[in-house]
Amino acid sequence: MNPPTVLMTQFLPLLDLFGIAVFAASGALAAARAGQTLVTFSFFALVTGVGGGTVRDLLIGVPVFWVHDWRVPAVCLGTAWLVWLTPARWWRGRALDWFDAVGLAVYASFGAAKALSAGVPVLPAMMMGVITACVGGIIRDLLAGTPSILLKPEIYVTAAALSAACFVALNVAGVRLDIAFLAAVVAGFTLRALAIARGLSIPSYRR
Repeated sequence: MNPPTVLMTQFLPLLDLFGIAVFAASGALAAARAGQTLVTFSFFALVTGVGGGTVRDLLIGVPVFWVHDWRVPAVCLGTAWLVWLTPARWWRGRALDWFDAVGLAVYASFGAAKALSAGVPVLPAMMMGVITACVGGIIRDLLAGTPSILLKPEIYVTAAALSAACFVALNVAGVRLDIAFLAAVVAGFTLRALAIARGLSIPSYRR
């Protein structure tokens, strides 16, 4: 297994901020769809951007990341204001879904990486990746009063699980860390993109 501490100190912090920005944008877009104020834009962006990572850090027993890094709330608020200032026509259609798909893949991989760096075993580390990627979107949907993606058969959590599992598996196999991360992000995003574009879903329970 590659040393996760090396991964965490090199390029993942920047990718973490990127994932946070993308998720924050999805939160701001949810507020835009509801015609909300700038205050609501900012709040939605913040809770969507940091929600999953907060739960992850609490579960693995490390300091909550955004409380100790001013850049994280700054990125969330800046993203919210950027969405607020752009024309509404830019965000029509499925823009929210595509922003969320990118954030899902990046954040699932990063969450798994951070869990590994904290000494979490392989299987729980994969689960931490899923929690990191999905909880923020769940909170966003609850606040916006829209049905949670968890209640739909459309592929979502499965895509996050694919990213997290790919990263952990490649890391254990000794694949170079940047390649492992990129492959995991591409795998998760591709699956989610197919679900968005073609309406792929997993079978529902039938008696």
